[in-house]
Amino acid sequence: MGKKKKRTEAEALEPEIKADDIVNGDSHKKTKKKKHKNGKAAPIPTVTVAIAGSIIHNAQSLELATRLAGQIARAVTIFRVEVVVFDNNGESDLPEPNSDENESGAAFLIRILRYLETPQYLRKALFPKHNSLRFVGLLPPLDAPHHLRKHEWGPFREGVTLKERCPDGVGTLVDVGLSKVVSSSKPREEAGTYWGYKVRYASNITSVMTECPGGYDHLIGTSEHGQIINSSDLTIPTFRHLLIAFGGLAGLEESIEEDHNLKAKNVREVFDIYLNTCPHQGSRTIRTEEAILISLQYFQEPINRALQRS
Repeated sequence: MGKKKKRTEAEALEPEIKADDIVNGDSHKKTKKKKHKNGKAAPIPTVTVAIAGSIIHNAQSLELATRLAGQIARAVTIFRVEVVVFDNNGESDLPEPNSDENESGAAFLIRILRYLETPQYLRKALFPKHNSLRFVGLLPPLDAPHHLRKHEWGPFREGVTLKERCPDGVGTLVDVGLSKVVSSSKPREEAGTYWGYKVRYASNITSVMTECPGGYDHLIGTSEHGQIINSSDLTIPTFRHLLIAFGGLAGLEESIEEDHNLKAKNVREVFDIYLNTCPHQGSRTIRTEEAILISLQYFQEPINRALQRS
C-alpha cells in the first residue's frame, strides 16, 4: 500500500459503491461520452443478471459451493455485467455480515461474490474471518482492471478509510497510495475502464424487478422451456437497464409460482421474452453456472446491436 492521504472530498473511491457498467465496455480505450441536450453525460446502459441463491444447495461441500460461486464471479466479470441474487427459499433477511451462523444460499453467494470483487489489498480490512470464506484462496483471481498488483501503477485505485485520525484532527485517512480523491464513476465515465460488478440482494423475484433504482425496461427470462431464436436473429430494444434472469434448481417457473407477490404466474407474462439459449443440449441438465456463461455469450451480439442504436 502507498502512504496515507487525507480525505478532502465527500466522494471517495470506496469498494462498496460501484458505478454501473455497460456490457461491452472497453477497459483499454478512452471513450467519448454521449451527452444530452442539456450538456450532461447520458446515463450508461447497464446489464444485470438475476441468480437464484438456491443453486448453492446443489454443491456437496463448502469447497464445491465456493468454487461454484467463483465460476459465477469469473463469468460476470468477463462479460462486464452486474449481479442481483434473489432468495427463492423463503428467507427474508440476510444474517449480520460478521455472523458465523449458517447462511442461506443467497447470503453465501453474495458474500463470496463481494469478496472476490474487492481488490486483494483491501480484503483484510473489509472482510473479517468467516467460515464461508475458508476456501476462497483456492479460487482463481478475477484479474479485473481495478485489482492492481503491488508493482502496477494506474490512474485510479480503490481505498478504504482508516480508523486513525488525521494529525490535525480534521477528516479521515484513506489508504490508497495516490494523491487525489475522485468520484467512483470517474474510471468508467472518463477513462472507459470496467470497474467491477456490484451485487444486490433481493428476497424474491418481485424484489428483483421492483427494487432496482430506475427500474428495468426490458426483462429476459432463460429456460430450457423457452423460445428458440438464433442469436443473430434476436432483436433487443434499446434499453437503460436490461435484466437477464436465471432460475434455481427447479427453474424460473418454480421461483415465479412460489412468489406470492406476483399476480402473473405464467413466465411469459412476467418477462418480455423467454428464451432457450442452448437448444439441442447433449446433457439432460445445464447447471446455472454453465447457463450463465452460455447465455451471456449468446446475448453479446444482440446487446451490442441494441447499444449501437441508442
